Amino acid sequence: MEVSVSRLLESAGTLSRHVAKRLKALPYHGRGTYCPVCEKTFSRFLRFGVVPRENALCPWCGALERHRFVWLFFRTKTDLFDGTPKRVLHVAPESCLEARLHDQLREGYLTADLSDPKAMVQLDITNIRYPDSTFDVVYASHVFEHVPDDRRAMQECYRVLRPAGWAVLNVPITAPATFEDRTAVGPEQRLRIFGHRDHVRAYGPDYASRLAAAGFGVQIVRVSDVAADEDAVVMGLTEASGEIYYCTKSSTKG
Repeated sequence: MEVSVSRLLESAGTLSRHVAKRLKALPYHGRGTYCPVCEKTFSRFLRFGVVPRENALCPWCGALERHRFVWLFFRTKTDLFDGTPKRVLHVAPESCLEARLHDQLREGYLTADLSDPKAMVQLDITNIRYPDSTFDVVYASHVFEHVPDDRRAMQECYRVLRPAGWAVLNVPITAPATFEDRTAVGPEQRLRIFGHRDHVRAYGPDYASRLAAAGFGVQIVRVSDVAADEDAVVMGLTEASGEIYYCTKSSTKG
């Protein structure tokens, strides 16, 4: 049987990446922690961050606290994996979740990004080029803080969501109240004001009201809502996991 060189190279590359992952994870062999994303156990998670957080990064799949939290939420508190065909839009897909979502959702799964060539489609979240009520699920995490017109982006997510659909639209909450500074146009200014070179605002707890203004019904989900204290410790679900903003499409808007 003839095998193409490209197929052999692809297989070799996959094997090489798998071996590299195993070598990276080897020093963390053990059973002290559990990653619900890759379903593997480790003695501990890795440190991560500019100001390093202990027990943050999965040595195998690279899932951080917020990724482990949202994956656990998807599995235990939603109908995402109930086997019913769904159209799912994943904006700015996280590499640790993308392949697993694709494996579960197959042809119904669509990744989109403004500039990442690895995404299935190039898409501006403030101008989603799909008809009204196209998707059963929209997932965008840590996206809106990069978008100048976040209110327009929220309205677009609402528009393309089917009436019985739902969205998870998470952002980091880093301020007492949401604030912007439109004079901060350079990366150093944004770093000084917002704490990140590519953020255009800092969100506060009033973020939920912005989602509600776009028409969503909003439920704020915390770690304690999906995991017992002892399980949260094992999965490394700390304050850095943040909150999940579970949004449903209100039939009373407009």
